[in-house]
Amino acid sequence: MAAPLYGCRILQAYPHDREAFTQGLAFDHCFLYEGTGGYGESSIRKVDLATGRVIQERRLSPQLFGEGLAVWEDRLIQLTWREGVGNVYRIGDLSPIDTFRYPGEGWGITHDESRLIVSDGTAELRFIDPSSFIEISRLEVSDGGVPVRLINELEFVEGEIWANIWTEDRIARISPINGEVLGWIDLSGLLGQDERALADVANGIAYDPGSNRIFVTGKLWPNVFLIEVVHRDAGCAGDERE
Repeated sequence: MAAPLYGCRILQAYPHDREAFTQGLAFDHCFLYEGTGGYGESSIRKVDLATGRVIQERRLSPQLFGEGLAVWEDRLIQLTWREGVGNVYRIGDLSPIDTFRYPGEGWGITHDESRLIVSDGTAELRFIDPSSFIEISRLEVSDGGVPVRLINELEFVEGEIWANIWTEDRIARISPINGEVLGWIDLSGLLGQDERALADVANGIAYDPGSNRIFVTGKLWPNVFLIEVVHRDAGCAGDERE
């Protein structure tokens, strides 16, 4: 049986840089941290949520295409697409403190209580030791027995792995135990028709566990949205923007 479909309600919309090709999003201590992609355009940023203002930014080497981003303790960990290089930064000032290597492509990254969780565009998730960066195990993601491919940006939310799916405006809620999709969140109504024509796909999920808030955005999107997941077979609605 296929997983159920959920909608969402917009609680608040915040400004977002329309030029940001968002590849990773994280929340920590009142700030958003964002990784952007593109050769010669990739960066890691500390962003003021309320205004969308970039407070700090560090550019990647032009040879690196930035991908997923996660907060681990006092560090930020950012993947790259095809270069097999992960960068580790000090969260306080975005200064680089380490690098590591991994095989294959890097797409999204998040973590549970003890492991990093990485996607590579396939239907598999990799579990990585955060100290040695050695792969511990893998998990195939499926919905009703059908593998779910093109898993992209990740976030760990209330014991579930949430994942953007490249080319689609929906989020998969994945069990970290067996890889089964527990539900789908439809994001197709977040942008108006005119906004959607200028934007790319949804990509970017950030969770604030202190306030149980969920933020989503996309590549070249004009807003970061605070959303509430609702139990209904429809897209996002109930825009509370002022």
